[in-house]
Amino acid sequence: MTNRANDDGTRIRAIINPPVFYTSAILTLVFVLYAAVFTDAAGTLFASIHGWVTHTAGWFYILAVAFFVVFVVVMALTDYGRTKLGPDHSQPDYSYGSWFAMLFSAGMGIGLMFFGVAEPLMHYVDPPVGNSETVEAAREAMRITFFHWGVHAWAIYAVVALSLAYFAFRHDLPLTIRSAFYPLIGERIHGPIGHTVDTFAVLGTIFGVATSLGFGVMQVNSGLEYLFGVPNNIVIQVTLIAAITAVATLSVVLGLDGGIRRISELNLVLAVSLLVFVLVAGPTVYLLQTLVQNTGTYLSGLFGMTFNLYARQEPTGWIGGWTLFYWGWWIAWSPFVGMFIARVSRGRTIREFVGGVLMVPVGFTFMWMTFFGDTAIHMVMKDGITELADAVAADASVALFQFFEHLPLSVVTSLLATILVITFFVTSSDSGSLVVDMLTSGGQEESPVWQRIFWAVVEGIVAAVLLIAGGLGALQTATIASALPFTVIMLLMCWGLVRALRLEAVKRTSLREARVTPRGPHAAMNWRQRLRGMIHQPSEAEVRRFLRETAKPALSAVAEELKKQNLDARAAEDEEGRVWVEVAHGDEIDFFYSVHPRAYEPPSFVLRDVSRRRAEALKYFRAEVHLREGGQDYDVMGWSEQDVIDDVIDQYERHMHFLSAVR
Repeated sequence: MTNRANDDGTRIRAIINPPVFYTSAILTLVFVLYAAVFTDAAGTLFASIHGWVTHTAGWFYILAVAFFVVFVVVMALTDYGRTKLGPDHSQPDYSYGSWFAMLFSAGMGIGLMFFGVAEPLMHYVDPPVGNSETVEAAREAMRITFFHWGVHAWAIYAVVALSLAYFAFRHDLPLTIRSAFYPLIGERIHGPIGHTVDTFAVLGTIFGVATSLGFGVMQVNSGLEYLFGVPNNIVIQVTLIAAITAVATLSVVLGLDGGIRRISELNLVLAVSLLVFVLVAGPTVYLLQTLVQNTGTYLSGLFGMTFNLYARQEPTGWIGGWTLFYWGWWIAWSPFVGMFIARVSRGRTIREFVGGVLMVPVGFTFMWMTFFGDTAIHMVMKDGITELADAVAADASVALFQFFEHLPLSVVTSLLATILVITFFVTSSDSGSLVVDMLTSGGQEESPVWQRIFWAVVEGIVAAVLLIAGGLGALQTATIASALPFTVIMLLMCWGLVRALRLEAVKRTSLREARVTPRGPHAAMNWRQRLRGMIHQPSEAEVRRFLRETAKPALSAVAEELKKQNLDARAAEDEEGRVWVEVAHGDEIDFFYSVHPRAYEPPSFVLRDVSRRRAEALKYFRAEVHLREGGQDYDVMGWSEQDVIDDVIDQYERHMHFLSAVR
């Protein structure tokens, strides 16, 4: 962490992790200078890398992505699916609507706009195998498109997001890629290995976001050319990158809730509006029929498509330009999108998380690709509008606007589409800069605005340089190449997550099955006292007094006795009234027991005929026990000091049983 001073003497804190920040910045600078100064050589190098990855490492990409799909499904369907991404008592930070909107905008918004019309038509006109422009070619075009944009993409995102959310929110590790390696290398994640992992993640994120920004700016340029006659060339595209990146800084200043969330919700509204328009203006019944058929074809052929390398037909140029490019694109985006998804998914169970991330965005994507793609194919195949296919083959970025020309209100819809691409551009740039900033600052969620602006500008510069160096080919090559080392990192992340979840399962089982001393906390009470205690709703002052006068002395007594046994134990409290005792166990997992005051709404029979202000005053409190995993959902209010001591000893006995089980 470094500091610098303003002219007025105030301090502006720069929160960075120097090895990751400077290494990432220097490597990016070297790449940008090389591509800018030696443009021809860079283009040749990009082509060589693309060929090598396609011919040599294609099989590795295919197997890895297939594994990621199986992995996340297994995580959701097994007992691991009940585990929360956060403490056991945590609740989601965002509603389903806001959560989905942010997933959609960060995940693949620009890509849907760019490829929604272009990809199905390009596969229809030039399929990897078989005859072109036939009914079978149309069916195959949509099957391939669904495959590229289906569960495989979101499974890649889910692997990274799941690992990050689990370790950050359940184990209080930094929200960075290195944290997923804690079960494998322990505290060494804070050393050179962790720095290297995060640096790879930063580079992958920068190139992945730059690729999307490149696609987006080409499409914005095409839209402006269609609407206002603006020239379509590199100079205009670089100017657009600069202008839209500047707009993204406003979203950076507003932050996650004020900026990204609101623009993401706007994106979703605009996207749904376009989707409904195409469904109504296009061949509606035909589109609904093909949506069902496309989904069935995709599901029935999912296994075969997953492992298809076209080894016998050998369309190596095709698979490198399409399937491997997509897998590389999703993997390069996975640190960015995964960290962003993790950031907004705190409090959800693994099963809920996987179901939401895999099914909801995929369902919307399938509708988008069907309504846009099949309408375009219908125009060419049924209506004879062959110039649409010719225009797409000449320049994919104009596909959407040429498509709207053959529907009503073409100027309005083209303008709306251009605005949507720009807002997707802004959310991608802002979300990417947020994630890169967190990676280079050691997981800090609150850092100076200038740091995020710095990375937003860097992403824009990289996108501009890649466009100058080789256009779409350079963007594709950078994506595939940067994703290769991160694929290995993702496989190790899966291993680390399984080890951590297995360890937690062992602990849960040992806590449930361990033989412990009976505690009987109400042994000193008669039934009338117990009944009064059940009905009485303690106030906050009563609970705080109990914590101060009973719980704290009990925990202090336990800590003092443990110290006499030569254990590193201490009891403490904080300003919010929480009291706790913790026992350090060196390299093993520490023991932690705390009691928190927690507010609850009064029962409905108490709330009858009262105002909202009165209802707030009637809130009651409980003294709830929390362990390292989170709240345990039981109340110790009214227990004696000895009862609390007995409960601590019981929980510590269970903890020691757990440590013995995993040694």
